[in-house]
Amino acid sequence: MGKTECAGDAWRSHTYGAARVSLLVTAPVRHVWIALLVVYVVWGSTYFGIKVAVETIPPLLAAGSRFLVAGLLLAAVLAWRGRSLRVTRAELVASGVAGVLLLGLGVGLVHVAETRIDSSVAAIIAGTVPLQIIVLRLVAGESPARATRLSTLAGLLGLLLVVAPGLGAGSTALGLAIMISATMSWTLGSFLSKRLSLPSDPFVASVYEMGLGGAFLMVGAGALGEYGDLGSSTFALDSVLAWIYLVVMGSLVGFTAYAWLLGVAPISLVVTHQYVNPLVAIALGMAFLGERPSPWTLAGAGLVIGAVYVAIKSEFPRKTSRPGSVARRGTPADQTA
Repeated sequence: MGKTECAGDAWRSHTYGAARVSLLVTAPVRHVWIALLVVYVVWGSTYFGIKVAVETIPPLLAAGSRFLVAGLLLAAVLAWRGRSLRVTRAELVASGVAGVLLLGLGVGLVHVAETRIDSSVAAIIAGTVPLQIIVLRLVAGESPARATRLSTLAGLLGLLLVVAPGLGAGSTALGLAIMISATMSWTLGSFLSKRLSLPSDPFVASVYEMGLGGAFLMVGAGALGEYGDLGSSTFALDSVLAWIYLVVMGSLVGFTAYAWLLGVAPISLVVTHQYVNPLVAIALGMAFLGERPSPWTLAGAGLVIGAVYVAIKSEFPRKTSRPGSVARRGTPADQTA
């Protein structure tokens, strides 16, 4: 993992020097927009997929098995292509820490939260992760631009508007608390990952993060008695199809498209998924799940999405110069629910 500091660490866990990031597209524009559309739609739809999957499949089992299977499939593809999966002990430990924080306590808790709250609300709360990372940067002594700081304050106010309508209902309030805890773990994992000795190959890092994060969730499922909840009604067709979608599209196709984009497109373009994904999740939840966000929730969503947009523009201003080299800027495993 590169050790250079970069303003963009609010958006990625594995960070490389900003001066080495290509600011111009280096692949056919049509291909870039197709890949970006995949990231927009696939990652925006994961919240919808999770909601359907956990209707009958216990949440920690759904998440843990999803990441274990996706990790094994990715490892098989890498081995077939001749990529070495060998890592050092330090890299293995670092991958375990990242996997537990990002995928175990992060995405795993999203599955739990969505048994109690709407998928659209979960997506909006998850959309505040970049803003939460900016808060950690401030605590760590960094000095983001003024526009970044103000947008963060506005986005966190939006988060308050999103959660306020559900604070009076016990089950919903618990779901909101779990979802916020998930984003805090996700935020901490993203912030710390660039300080860990992760494997230099982002796909190899993803294999171990998904494998170890998935194993953590499977152990947690056993500790909470989820295996005892398995029965003939657990594997309803809709839930199984949603789980397959999460494995194949969310954890493989979406990740591959994102990792490819990081190498060929301006980072200011790639990170636009941070504010597009919640819009896709809201639309899918309303169209197919009958979700009807309250006016307060929609107002909060507008503040969150607008704040992320402004922060992205502040963190990644458009330039016309092209640096001499292109650097890889992240692993895909921690970018989505």
